[in-house]
Amino acid sequence: MVARAYTVAFQGVEARPVEVQCSVTPGTPSFAIVGLPDKAVSEARDRIRSALSSLAIALPSKRITVNLSPADLPKEGSHFDLPIAMALLAALDVLPSDAVEESVALGELSLDGALLPVLGALPAALRAAEDGRGLLCPAASGAEAAWVDATCVTAAASLAAVIQHFNGMTPIAPASPGEVRRDPARRDLRDVKGQERAKRALEIAAAGRHHLIMTGPPGSGKSMLAARMPGLLPPLTPMEALETSMIHSLAGLLDEGGISRTRPFREPHHTASMAAIVGGGRGAKPGEISLAHNGVLFMDEFPEFPRMVLETLRQPIETGEVMVARANAHVKYPCRFLLVAAANPCRCGYLTDPARACSRAPACGEDYLGRISGPLMDRFDLRIEVPPVAFSDLDLPADGESSASVADRVAAARAVQEARFAAHADLHQNADAEGELLDAVARPDPEGAALLTRVADRFGLSARGYHRVLRVARTIADLDGSDGVRHAHVAEALSYRIGVMQM
Repeated sequence: MVARAYTVAFQGVEARPVEVQCSVTPGTPSFAIVGLPDKAVSEARDRIRSALSSLAIALPSKRITVNLSPADLPKEGSHFDLPIAMALLAALDVLPSDAVEESVALGELSLDGALLPVLGALPAALRAAEDGRGLLCPAASGAEAAWVDATCVTAAASLAAVIQHFNGMTPIAPASPGEVRRDPARRDLRDVKGQERAKRALEIAAAGRHHLIMTGPPGSGKSMLAARMPGLLPPLTPMEALETSMIHSLAGLLDEGGISRTRPFREPHHTASMAAIVGGGRGAKPGEISLAHNGVLFMDEFPEFPRMVLETLRQPIETGEVMVARANAHVKYPCRFLLVAAANPCRCGYLTDPARACSRAPACGEDYLGRISGPLMDRFDLRIEVPPVAFSDLDLPADGESSASVADRVAAARAVQEARFAAHADLHQNADAEGELLDAVARPDPEGAALLTRVADRFGLSARGYHRVLRVARTIADLDGSDGVRHAHVAEALSYRIGVMQM
């Protein structure tokens, strides 16, 4: 007789179903796990043997074979401990086979039989719901998995509790979802004195999800401005929160099962590796661009990042997803993020400061910003210079707009875009529009079209640059409450692209 249990193997954010088959047959005593297991899965037999021994359950002197099907799908992680143990106990008639087959199980076993939390409980619960099964997981992972209300989530503290639950001795109540985490204290845009043009660029970037690069000398407020971006963005929608939380679940970033409605803000250091930014490493884990999905990726000291890392951003920026291809894994992650980059004008930082003239100008700036390739720079919709703030302005009281008032305008503009693209499930903001749809929604008036044509010819705009100007102009029109794209909207959009075009 072959007993069966069910679990999942993770490929990116997708949970692939895995059938755990266990056979106990006469023969030389052994315990074999087959089906392309990694080291952690192969070591499960020792953890299971010790856990069963702690429950006074002795393994028979027979040949125990566990097959993880499909056998050609790589199995990685310690979450296979619990389903293997359940299939074995079902084969030994300790657990009822029919009840075991009604659940998707995952969990790591300690040597004393306690169940330890594992990564990926949220996407596993989604797979269980799709398959019409319940989910059995460790108690510490229950609050996270219970956010999927389409399936019953049973969170057990130990293997003994699992046995008592399935045998009807001590049923375990369904788990409850964790709390919606409170938004952290947001930094207010009023704290930034001066820099009105940069604030306007932040508002446009937030409204249409347009990528932004800021250049300026050290201390001009670039990082301070970028840190205020989360306060301008609307909360995550329920669907966006679920998408983002699935990625964070695989990365182990969900604290006690709590889900946040705040858009993620990731700011990796410029020494980060390609695997850290794009994804990869053991198990092809998500990188910073995926952890920033539906949120903001802030890359300070942009030219200091390794050239190869910067170039890998080009395709994800366009497609909104990244394929992490390794020798033993090909994993796709979503990465629809808003990129905010900051850079000094040159290595010393004072190329544009007449009081501290750079001794190597202009070669210093050309060499430094030349690390950003033309194709990558072409993907920034907004390019602004952030000049230093005068000392006299620093003593003035904060009198600019608050983040809340700007966020209201951003939310209104995004609502207009959501209604505009309601018939297109994969489109949300103006930055996503392209082709005939872009021509239909962002066609400027005759004066604006003439201006755009003249500037495109004069400065040699690429086709990508031409369309990105139209997208920004459409966002400016949305912020202005205008149905059409007018001359003034096109002029402002061009000013953000041509101002530092030749960096």
